[in-house]
Amino acid sequence: MSRNSKSRHLLILMIVLAFVVAACGNGGEGTTTTAAGQTTTTTGGGSGTTQPGGEDPMDDPLGVWEIAEGDQIQIRALQSQTGDAGPLGIDQIRGMELAIADFGPVHGFEVATGTAEDDLCSSEGGQSGSQAIVAQADVIAVIGTTCSGAAYAAAPVITGAGMVMFSGSNTAPNLTSDFQGNAGSQHFEGYYRTAHNDLFQGAAVASFVYNELGKTKAVAVHDGDPYTEGLVDAFIKAFEALGGEVPLKTATTGQQGQDQTALLSEVASHSPEVVFVPIFPQTGGPEIAQQREGVAGLEDTIFIGADGLFVQGFIEIPQSVGWYFSGPDLDFEGNVSATGKTYAEMIAAYQETYGEAPTAPFHAHTYDATVLVLTGIREVGVVGDDGTLRIGKQALRDWLNQVSDFDGLIGKLTCDEFGDCGSQRVQVASHDDASVTNIADVEVVAQYTRADLVDLITG
Repeated sequence: MSRNSKSRHLLILMIVLAFVVAACGNGGEGTTTTAAGQTTTTTGGGSGTTQPGGEDPMDDPLGVWEIAEGDQIQIRALQSQTGDAGPLGIDQIRGMELAIADFGPVHGFEVATGTAEDDLCSSEGGQSGSQAIVAQADVIAVIGTTCSGAAYAAAPVITGAGMVMFSGSNTAPNLTSDFQGNAGSQHFEGYYRTAHNDLFQGAAVASFVYNELGKTKAVAVHDGDPYTEGLVDAFIKAFEALGGEVPLKTATTGQQGQDQTALLSEVASHSPEVVFVPIFPQTGGPEIAQQREGVAGLEDTIFIGADGLFVQGFIEIPQSVGWYFSGPDLDFEGNVSATGKTYAEMIAAYQETYGEAPTAPFHAHTYDATVLVLTGIREVGVVGDDGTLRIGKQALRDWLNQVSDFDGLIGKLTCDEFGDCGSQRVQVASHDDASVTNIADVEVVAQYTRADLVDLITG
């Protein structure tokens, strides 16, 4: 063999060795598998990760967010902050803020929330708030909305811009699916929620009324909002499937302070044993509670509200005593978030930070939604040699789509193909003590899991 041949062989050997070294890694580089079963490559002592399967983020079909070294990861809240639904949204903004604090920086990048937009618990608020967020261009994810009606307008704007939208309290079935493989009329790819689907809440109320209270005749009242009407429809379908009768489905057009006696008289004319009225304080809830006593025929009628009324401001009304309320199951004992926090620890931090106990029921759901988003950003984000964090837009959605048995404050979270990630656990509480004004202290009288209700929903 000549010297030139030896030189060529030596060069080839050096090249091969270089590829072997690159494949095996150096300087802290290694390959691990996440809890979700995805391959994650850490480079430069943990400076970045590949997308699922090791794909180049620059090949993402929806595009890439690029965050320069020293900049912040931007997410935003789109939540109700004013009016009677304000406590629901403010409670969730706080849940988001606590989750960010517990999660900490992502690949060394701080997470910023900017200015929260007010969804006004309305389509108009969802539209204007989402447009304001999209105009900022560098926002990766939106935590919201508070109200399903606002989500109808916001979801197409936010997801259409390639962002992820993740709600802790939207419950309208049309936003996801019917649990029989059919997408809802208002479902958009990139939309997710940790809140229960109201098909489960409607079925829970129907089961409670029929099986626990032993009542077979009910009237249902909504306020025209997609959330309230969707929940009423879910209740009626399940109640009738059980053998119950619903002779009247009606709506209140009243606003706060308006007289509701005409509506209540219409309800009374059907002699119901139960009235299911899952509306909001601002659409007549307090007036219905206060004025029902003056309407003949409703003296012994049971009234049941839902999570829209299950807020401190409503249960402080003396006439709310005797009401039942359906909503998310708030028994989180034994659950530990992926951040390592328990619900008790989260509540302690909540009270220390904000000087009061939670005033609404969805703070933990929003905490979990935020942690899921931040985990997804961490798992698919890549920090390049230039120090820029790159996050594939479709990659983030793909990661969320495969979430299974994720540790949340509300329980194990699994996302289906339509964005339902919640545990689908529902409770019914009985407000029978006027001295109780903290929703956490209202006695829970029934709890339902997905397994309890899925057959009633799917037939």
